[in-house]
Amino acid sequence: MPGTLYRLFELEGRPVRVVEEPRRPDPQPDRHARLDRLTDPRLHRAYLLKEGLRHVFAVEGQAGKDALDRWLSWARRCQIPSIIDLARTIIKHRGSIDAALDHNLSNALVESTNTKIRLLTRISFGFKSPEALIALAMLSLGGHRPQLPGRDAHG
Repeated sequence: MPGTLYRLFELEGRPVRVVEEPRRPDPQPDRHARLDRLTDPRLHRAYLLKEGLRHVFAVEGQAGKDALDRWLSWARRCQIPSIIDLARTIIKHRGSIDAALDHNLSNALVESTNTKIRLLTRISFGFKSPEALIALAMLSLGGHRPQLPGRDAHG
């Protein structure tokens, strides 16, 4: 795909191509230890597995399912106990994950709304009634934009 960044790694003697999503530059690049496969191969392998799982959810549909199959076969053999446990959990919930990959659905919007409501609840401490919190939530999150006096509809 044009514009897609790929990083080539060698794992267990074979080259592995991992799609890398563009990221914002780190403001303090020196604070992170250099990930070197020679100094800490388990950490390097865990990083590659993490990036591979990110790729599964970056692509959709059958390509995502195929990437997940490859990731699961790799994760089962990785000899990192927490990754093996994660692979078992993914296998247990595979039907739901496949549905999410097919239909591009997640609960991210619900979680985001819950976080915003939690913030509004903290802001509303001291209000005299719960109706004020409800009104604040409706104004902030509900899409209600009342016409303010002295302002035109576009401003």
